[in-house]
Amino acid sequence: MTILIVGGSGFLGSELVRQARTAGHTTVATYATKPGDASPTAWCPLDLRDAGSLDAVMAEVNPRVVINASSGRADWAVTAEGPLQLARVAAKHGIRMVHVSTDAVFSGAGRVHYDESCLPDPVTPYGAAKAASETGVLAVHPKAVVARTSLIIGYGRSVHECLVHQLAVGTVDGALFTDDIRCPVHVSDLAAALLELASSDAAGIHHVTGPDALSRHELGVLIAERDGLDGSRLPAGLRADSSVPGALDVRLDSQATQRQLRTTLRGAREFLQRGATADQREV
Repeated sequence: MTILIVGGSGFLGSELVRQARTAGHTTVATYATKPGDASPTAWCPLDLRDAGSLDAVMAEVNPRVVINASSGRADWAVTAEGPLQLARVAAKHGIRMVHVSTDAVFSGAGRVHYDESCLPDPVTPYGAAKAASETGVLAVHPKAVVARTSLIIGYGRSVHECLVHQLAVGTVDGALFTDDIRCPVHVSDLAAALLELASSDAAGIHHVTGPDALSRHELGVLIAERDGLDGSRLPAGLRADSSVPGALDVRLDSQATQRQLRTTLRGAREFLQRGATADQREV
């Protein structure tokens, strides 16, 4: 099977490439600026804002499945409009699609637990762009999967893990919020789940996170202890007292998706145990 991974040079995209290749799939990955460290069958440059470029890549690769793991942050053209263009082309050619979204589509206001029936109410430009992309993708490609996830951790290379190391040794200033709560997921679990969903007949919105709800500070302490650092040195703070925009307590309920998967979506307390083998998952 030929799989096209859009955003293959990113953290999640690289793991998708690794697992897809390990499973024996012909794997083509795209990049916006330069190829990443992964080793797909082939790399293709792609600008999601350029419909002509997108048509050319899809025609050349002729994938059976496309997984959109790209991240344009708050860039509306990339994050909101790009996936819609991708979904249009995929639907036109009968290509299965999985679009990766985020818990940033929710505000955490008035509730903290969110299942797939909850309507987005974003409070940041990034969250608004992702919410718009979800609506657009499913409008033009109803058989697509929209997979919402949360903080992605693993291999010491995630943004949060790098920040924890910098804060623990004092090379950067800042604080980890104690009132900002999410349900972290290990990148290998997430990639495996996305590939499972891609090869199934699932459609619509799915939540794909771990079961443990942790503050960014609690998560940081677990990362520090796993890596032999002093977690007590991590500065704590409140997002509510800061100027940093974003939701506070947002916990995605992934139970419905977990029941459909062979892959176990492990909690952070499990995969961040010192000596745990979470980073050597066999796929």
